[in-house]
Amino acid sequence: MNLKENLLKVLSGENVDVTPVISVTQIGIVEAMEKTDAYWPEAHTDPEKMATLGSSLYELAGLECARIPFCLTVEAEAMGCKVDLGTKDKTPLVTESPFKSASDIKIPTDFSSNGRVPSVLEAVKILKEKYGDILPVIVGITGPFTLTGHLLGVENLVRSMRLRPADVELAVDKALEVSMEYVRALSEVKPDIICVADPTSATELINPLQFKSIVKPRLEDLGAEIDSKKVLHICGSAEPIIKDMADIGFDGLSIEEKVDIRRAKEELGKGGKIMRVGGRAVSMGGEKEPKLIGNISSSQTLFRGSPDEVKAEVKNALEAGVDILAPSCGLAPESPLKNIQAMVEARNEYHGI
Repeated sequence: MNLKENLLKVLSGENVDVTPVISVTQIGIVEAMEKTDAYWPEAHTDPEKMATLGSSLYELAGLECARIPFCLTVEAEAMGCKVDLGTKDKTPLVTESPFKSASDIKIPTDFSSNGRVPSVLEAVKILKEKYGDILPVIVGITGPFTLTGHLLGVENLVRSMRLRPADVELAVDKALEVSMEYVRALSEVKPDIICVADPTSATELINPLQFKSIVKPRLEDLGAEIDSKKVLHICGSAEPIIKDMADIGFDGLSIEEKVDIRRAKEELGKGGKIMRVGGRAVSMGGEKEPKLIGNISSSQTLFRGSPDEVKAEVKNALEAGVDILAPSCGLAPESPLKNIQAMVEARNEYHGI
C-alpha cells in the first residue's frame, strides 16, 4: 500500500480499503527523541533533527506520515515575539510580544527568513527528498485567530471580542496576512498537506456566532491560498460549529474526542448511515463533505492509557466511521511509544492486515 496515495485519496473523497492512521497535530514524544537522538529544543531549530523527529513515529511505530513542526509559535516568533523553546518534555511558549494593539501589527519584509521559518522549509525539503512519493509530509501552521492571541495576548483578545470588536477584526485581518505569507513560503517546498490549527477559536473560548462572523471568513480566505490538501483542526467541543467548519472548504476536519463522530456525520448531512465497503466502515454521503480525522484521546488514552485501551478506542472510532484515524490533538511529550504502536496495530487488526 502506498501510504501517501492512500491518504490523499481519502482526502479527495475516494473510497479506500484501509483507513489511514496519521497525525495532523504535534507528534514529538520523548521516547522517540531518545531513540533517534533528535531532542527538543534542538529539533525546533535544526532542520535535520526536525525532519528526523517529524518522521520518527513512522519509523518506530508505523504512523503513516511525517509531521512538522512541533508547536504553534513559529509565525509569532518570525513576527518578533519572544519564544521560550522549552525542554525535551515542554513545548515552546510565546513569552512576550512587541505588539500592544491591532494598529501595531506589521509584517516584517523578511518574514520568510525570520526565526524558524527557514528551518521548517528546509525540513520539508529533507523529508520530501528522503521519502518522495512513499510518505505524506504534513506541515502544521497557526490559524489567524490563534495567531492574533499570540500577538496581542489571548485574554486581551477574548475580552476585546466584547468590548472592541472592530479592533479584533483588524487584528485578525493582519494575522491572516501573516498566515498567508507563511503559506506562500511553504508553497515553494510543496508539503503534501497543510494543517491549520486554530485552538483559540474553540467553543470553550468564543461562542459559535463569533466563530461564524469573525473566524470563519478568515479561514475561508486562508484556505483559498493553500494549494495542497488542507486540514482544519479546532480543539474542544466543536459540534456546535462543525457545520461552519465544513463550509469553510477544507479537505479534512480534525476533531477531539469531545466530538461524537456519528453525530458529527449527521450534522454534516451524511445522515449517520454507515456501511461496510472493503472491510471498513464508511459513511455514505456526498463526496464533497470534508473527511473527519481523529479522535483518539491524546490527553488521556494515548498519554495515560494502556495499549488495550488504545485499541478499544480505535475500534470504536472505526466502527463509528471515522475517515482518517489520528490522535485527537497534539501528543503529550511523555506519551508511551507502545500506545502509538497500539493505534497502528488496532487499525491493522480491524482491517485484517
